[in-house]
Amino acid sequence: MKFLFQLLAFAVIITSTFCGVKDVTEHFESLKGAQPHENGTYMPNLPLEFHRENTITNDLIPEEEEEEDYLDLDKILSEDDYSDVIDAAPHMISEVQQGNILELFHGKTRIQRLNILNANFGFNLYRSVADKASSSDNIIMAPVGISTAMAMISLGLKDQTQQEVLSILGFQDFINASSKYELMTVHNLFRKLTHRLFRRNFGYTLRSVNDLYIHKDFPVLTDFKNNMKTYYFADAQPADFSDPSFIAKTNERILKLTKGLIKEALVNINPTTLMMILNCLYFKGTWENKFPVEMTTKRSFRLNEKQTVKVPMMQTKGTFLAAADPELDCSIIQLPFVGNISMLVVLPHKLAGMKALEKQITPQVVEKWQKSMTNRYGE
Repeated sequence: MKFLFQLLAFAVIITSTFCGVKDVTEHFESLKGAQPHENGTYMPNLPLEFHRENTITNDLIPEEEEEEDYLDLDKILSEDDYSDVIDAAPHMISEVQQGNILELFHGKTRIQRLNILNANFGFNLYRSVADKASSSDNIIMAPVGISTAMAMISLGLKDQTQQEVLSILGFQDFINASSKYELMTVHNLFRKLTHRLFRRNFGYTLRSVNDLYIHKDFPVLTDFKNNMKTYYFADAQPADFSDPSFIAKTNERILKLTKGLIKEALVNINPTTLMMILNCLYFKGTWENKFPVEMTTKRSFRLNEKQTVKVPMMQTKGTFLAAADPELDCSIIQLPFVGNISMLVVLPHKLAGMKALEKQITPQVVEKWQKSMTNRYGE
C-alpha cells in the first residue's frame, strides 16, 4: 500500500518559518475605516507580577531557567483555570442550524472552543487565498498567527470596525455561545494559549514573536500598549519605515528574540507604510516514523491536473492512523511528530478533485475524519 500525495496539509503550526510583509487586505474587504478606541481598550491592565511569573515570548530566558511544564499539547488545550471548565454549552441546534460551528462546542473547554474557531477562520482564509491563486502557486499558512495578529489589533478598534473583525475571526460566535462570555474572555484565552503553547521541551522547537510597528508621527495610547503586552506578549513600537536601517534593526531584534532561529524576518518594506503587524512562527519537529535517507527516490509529483515533475520523494514504512471519506471522495492519513502533534494529509481520489475538496473542508469535517481513523500499515 503506497501513499503518493498531492499535498494538502492543514495544521495550526506548520513546519517552517512564516514571517514578513504580506498584503492580505483583499481577503478582508469588509474591514474598513479602523478607528482607535478612546482609551485604547476596555480591558483592565493585569498587575506587573503577572509578567514576572509568566513566560513572555518576547523576553529572552536563559536556557537553564526555562520551565519544563505543559509537556503535553492535549493537556494544554483541555486545561482551564476557570472553575467552569466545560460550561454553558449552546442551546440545542435546530435542523435549520445543522452544520453550525457551535455544534462542536459541546464538551469542549474554552481554549478548545477558541481553537475550533481559529481553525474555521483558517479554512475560510485558505479558500479566499486559493480562489485568487494560479494553478502553479503553492499556498502555506499558519492561521493561528494571522488570527492572533487580528485579535491583537482589535484591542484598538471600536464600534462597527471592531464588530467586523470579531465576526470575520468567528469570535462573535464564541461570545454569543454563553452569557458568561465577553470580549475580555477571548483576549484572556489568547493570553493563556500563547503563554502555554510557546515553551520548550515538547519534543519539538516552537517559537513565536508578535510585534506592532506604528509610524513614529502617530502617538500610541499607553493603555493600548500595556494591553498588547498583557494579552498578546507583543510590543507596540514607533518606527520610521523610510529609514534604511529599519529592516536590519528589526531583523536583529527578531533574531535575538528567537535565539537565532529566524534570521531574516523582513526583506523589504514600502517606505510609505504607516503600520505593520509582524508575526513570526518557527517550528521544527521530529517525525515519530522517520523517513530513512536511503529510501528517498525520484518520483513523479503532480503540480496540477496536467503537469508532473520528478522530485526527490521521502518514503517510510509503518503503521499510521488513516481514513477514507466516500462523501468527499478522498483519503486521509495522520503523520505524527514527537510531542503529541501531527500533520493531516488529504488526497483527493480524482485528479480534478482538489478544488471541490478545498471548498468543503471545515472543522466539522476534520473532526469526522479524526473519529473515523483506524491504524493501517503502509509504505
